[in-house]
Amino acid sequence: MQYGPFNVALHAAIQARGLSLDSLRRRLDEQGIAVSLSTLSYWQRGRTRPERADSMRAVRGLEVILELPRHSLLTLLKPTAERATGPWLPVEELCPEPGVRDLLDEIGDRGERQLTGLSMHDQYLIGRRRELHEVRVRAVFQAQQRGVDRWIAVYHHPQGVLPSSRTVRGCRFGRVRMDEGSGLIAAELLFDRALGRGETYLLEYGFGFDEASPPANEEGRGFRAPQHEYLIEIRFHPSALPARCYRTWRPDGHTALKDSADLRLSSYHSVHFIEFGMAAGYHGIRWEWD
Repeated sequence: MQYGPFNVALHAAIQARGLSLDSLRRRLDEQGIAVSLSTLSYWQRGRTRPERADSMRAVRGLEVILELPRHSLLTLLKPTAERATGPWLPVEELCPEPGVRDLLDEIGDRGERQLTGLSMHDQYLIGRRRELHEVRVRAVFQAQQRGVDRWIAVYHHPQGVLPSSRTVRGCRFGRVRMDEGSGLIAAELLFDRALGRGETYLLEYGFGFDEASPPANEEGRGFRAPQHEYLIEIRFHPSALPARCYRTWRPDGHTALKDSADLRLSSYHSVHFIEFGMAAGYHGIRWEWD
């Protein structure tokens, strides 16, 4: 089950629970998830694989129905062959600031290729003066080989401001390098142990900024490889609410940012989007104050 492949693990779980595909379909339907019998059959036979966001939701539903550990099936859905054969985006392609490569070289930039991003949750807190007050990140990775014991976090402030504080949970800071000219920070996050192949690791980190920072109007994250799940939330101070919010995307750091959808601000002063089976590139949110 731990190493898959997905169709073998799904078939084994269905057989272990003694459920028919039709009963699975009905129970998914009770959760508001519509999946056809033929789709379920194709998945367990390996003829097709879940890829779209609604399919990923169905897989999460199957984990519940089949009484499997959370993400046990999702972790087996590595990028499709088409995506996997695409180039691993160099960090310079996502962040065109000239200093980013130097920062990573100073730290060593090792291990990220050995980790798969399963879940990444970004929360950005906007202060009363419209400034970025804090960045909070919660991430889950899976080791693709034995011995992985760190990950390098990179953050670039859109207005070139360096953080005044930083926090971690579930890991500790190793080497940290910053570029004052561009507002870049690269931080080595050290795990509490070397991971085994297939093992997952949860960590949290954050950066805080002074109130004197300039007004912010966009945030997001660049992914060098496809990501299983990404959640981004912008939370605004009640006295500094935007007029409009948009989901944004671009394939690399050299392409102009494009709005892909309007986003609605909640009554709790936040806006978000979540994506499953997401392609590499830059995904974010921008907003207009007036």
